[in-house]
Parts: sequence; structure tokens; C-alpha cells
Amino acid sequence: MIDIALFGLGRIGIMHGKNLMRSKDFNLKYIYDIEQKLSKKYSKTLKTKAINNPSLAYKDKDIKAIFIASTTSTHIKFILDGVKNKKIIFCEKPLDLSIKKIESCKKKIKRLNPKIQLGFNRRYDPTHNNLRKQLLSGKIGKLEKIIITSRDPAPPTMKYLKESGGIFRDMMIHDFDLVRFYLGNDEPAKIIASGSNISDKRFDKIKDFELASTIIRSKAGVQCIITNSRHCSFGYDQRIELFGSKGMLISENKRQNETSLYSAQSTSNKSPLLNFFIERYKDAYKNQLKDFAKFIRKKIQPLAGFEEGRKALIIANAAQKSLQSKKFEKLNL
Repeated sequence: MIDIALFGLGRIGIMHGKNLMRSKDFNLKYIYDIEQKLSKKYSKTLKTKAINNPSLAYKDKDIKAIFIASTTSTHIKFILDGVKNKKIIFCEKPLDLSIKKIESCKKKIKRLNPKIQLGFNRRYDPTHNNLRKQLLSGKIGKLEKIIITSRDPAPPTMKYLKESGGIFRDMMIHDFDLVRFYLGNDEPAKIIASGSNISDKRFDKIKDFELASTIIRSKAGVQCIITNSRHCSFGYDQRIELFGSKGMLISENKRQNETSLYSAQSTSNKSPLLNFFIERYKDAYKNQLKDFAKFIRKKIQPLAGFEEGRKALIIANAAQKSLQSKKFEKLNL
């Protein structure tokens, strides 16, 4: 088994911790959080040892990898320290909210031959991933249009939103990455964005948006349309459509069960959508972890690494800039 240390014990960190604990590939040797109470609390739940300083994990020669699930502002420092100590890194998205810090990190670690996987888990969702396989096999001919819908059941706390970097850097960044995943060797060339607040005016106070849409045009002319909402009355709405010269591929929503009821009162009466990202992308998180183990054992390269994180943030920043300019912004990826 691979000895690993987990940094960060918020909601996403605890989920990753449970997956690591259950994994046949990993031995969760240490957990660390800046709030030591959390480390002590979850050391029992995760059947591991709490440490009060990350340097203990860096110095342990048995630790092969560091799993970073802490707050975004700590990611770059943990990456730098981990790589300097010859650890393989898994880092949750985003790398950082500052492209300057990311570029600086890239320069500092380049000579150290870093091994970094980034947490763009949606690439690992079975249905989303199968779309790409069928696209590459030529099932729909030439790709012409990508349509991505992503709506959360309810917004996070205002405290979280204030520190998130905004809807483009926090939420839509997943979709920017998926666009690049499906475009393959083609790259996004320009983007225009729109945002608004209709139902929840609290977003006005923090200068963010509950609703956002973007149009991306690739170098080859593929049109990519993304729509996001921080709220959705019918559940966690996650759909992708790839339209091509010979057909169309669709990744549909996941439901609590796939039974449909037909009766005198209604037809195709279906059960509600899954209501939480951890439920919806449960398999994606597991597949992502399996790939990380293979990456550590030098069997494969991950589907998303440092560069995917860097380029997704460049697109997100351009979307934010487009709100002010009200025109297409060029993307230099």
C-alpha cells in the first residue's frame, strides 16, 4: 500500500479521507489541518494519526504522496514544500486564485520534475468520460458544439462565497476544464461572459452572481456554451451535450433511482435528481483516486495535472474580465 498524508479536513477533505481510508491502494498515515481540533476529532473516524505540523509528513521517507484538500490559499505553499521534499502531489481545484502565484510556482518546481495530479474529478465521471471515448472513436463525426449545464441545488454559505473567487473561478472552472477535455488538441480561443442576480440579491453585496453563462469559441471554430446557477429547485442538474457533423452525444442527470412511472395521472413520472455533488460524482472521486495510485506507481499520466489547473484559471479570469468589457476576450493558453 502507498503511505499518504492528507492536508485539510473541511467537507471535501473529510470525503477524500474516507475514500483513502477505504482504498486498497493507500494507507492514510497522517492527517493535518490548521485547526488541530479537527485533526484530533477525525483521527479516530479515519483511523489515522493527527499531526500538528505538515513538516512531519514531508520528513517521513515512507510517505510517498501528499493529498491537498485544504483551503485554496494554502495550495501553492503545500505544493512547493511537497515537491521540494520529493513527494507526489494530489491537489484539489483550484490551484490558486492568482495566476501570478501559479506561474511563479511553475517556474520554481520545473527543475524538480514535479508529479502533480489536479482534482478535476468530472473527467473521471463514467458517463462524462464515455462521451469523450465515443467522440474520439468518431461516433458523431467532427465536433461542432459543446453545451454544458451545471446547476447546484442551493448556494454555499456567504462566508464560503466571499472567499471562493466568484462563480467563474469556483464553480464554472470545472466546466472550463471539461470544455478543454472534449476539445482535445483544439484549444479555446476566446470567451464572452454574462452574470446576473434575480432571486437572491445577497450576491450583489459580495459582487458575485447566482446565474452565469459563457460562450467559448475554439481555434477550430467549435462553439461551447456553458450555463451555471447557484440554485436549482429540482436538484443537482448536470448535463452535457456534444453535437457533431454525424450525430449527438448526451450525458444526462443521475436520479435517486431510474424507475419511471406511467399512469392515468401522468406519464414518465421520474424520481428526483441526486441532490449533492458528493452523491452525483461518487464514482468519479473513486476513479480519480484509483488513477492517482496508478500515477504514483508510474503506470499512467493523470487526466488532469498542474497545466490543466493553470489553463482553467486563465479561462476563468478572462470570463471575469469579459463581464467588464462586455466583449469577447482572447485566450492565450
